[in-house]
Amino acid sequence: MRLLVSLWKLFSYAAGTAVLGLAIYEFWFLAQILYWVDHNPATTKVMDVRLHALRQKDPKATLEQKWVSYQRISNELKRAIIVAEDAKFVEHDGFDWEGIQRALEKNQRRGKVIAGGSTITQQLAKNLFLSGERSLLRKGQEAILASMLEATMNKRRIFEIYLNVVEWGENVFGADAAARYYFGVNAAALDSVQAARLAAMLPRPRYYDRNRESAYLANYSDSILVQMDAAQIP
Repeated sequence: MRLLVSLWKLFSYAAGTAVLGLAIYEFWFLAQILYWVDHNPATTKVMDVRLHALRQKDPKATLEQKWVSYQRISNELKRAIIVAEDAKFVEHDGFDWEGIQRALEKNQRRGKVIAGGSTITQQLAKNLFLSGERSLLRKGQEAILASMLEATMNKRRIFEIYLNVVEWGENVFGADAAARYYFGVNAAALDSVQAARLAAMLPRPRYYDRNRESAYLANYSDSILVQMDAAQIP
C-alpha cells in the first residue's frame, strides 16, 4: 500500500508539473498576442527561418518587408485574398468547418495531403509562431493559437497583420513589399488585376516567384478576378 501511495504521489507530481509547464508555454504565446493587439510584430517565425537561411550565405542579408496600415492597402487586394484564401473570413470564429471537411475529402480521394482548409486566422497563427513541419501536434497548437487570435483581436486587426507578414516570394513579405517587387507600385495603388495575381500566388509564393509565366497561375488569377466584387472584407 505504501508503494502505491508513493507511486501515486510521484505520478501526481509529474502530471502537475507537466500541466503547469504547458500552461506557462501557452501563456507565453497569449502574452505576445495581447501585445500585438496594439503593436505591430517586428518579425515572425517564418521570417526568422528565411532570414537565418539567407545569412548562412550572406551575414548582411535582409528581407524585403515594410509595414503599412490597413487603410494603406488596396481594397482590391483584400477582396482578392478573401476569395483565394478564406471566403468566410468575416463570418467564422477562426475555423471554416465546411472547408476543413472538403479538404479532408479531397485528401482522401487523392490518397495524400494536398489541401489543408486553413483559414486566414490559422495561417497567421502558423506564420507568427510555428515551423513548417506537418504533424497532428503542430496542427493542434495552430488551432489553440488561432482561437487566441480570434478571442483577442477583431477581424480587421487579424487581417492587417496577415497582410503585412504573409510570404509573397523569395524573401518578400507583406503587401507593400510584394506590390513594389512585382509591379513597382505601393500597396495602396494595386489594381484588381494585380491584386488577383498576388492572391493567386499565396499557396506557393516562392514557386510562383520563379515561375511567373505559369498557365495555372494565370488561369487562377482570372478565376479570382471574376469573384472579387462579391467578397466581404472587414
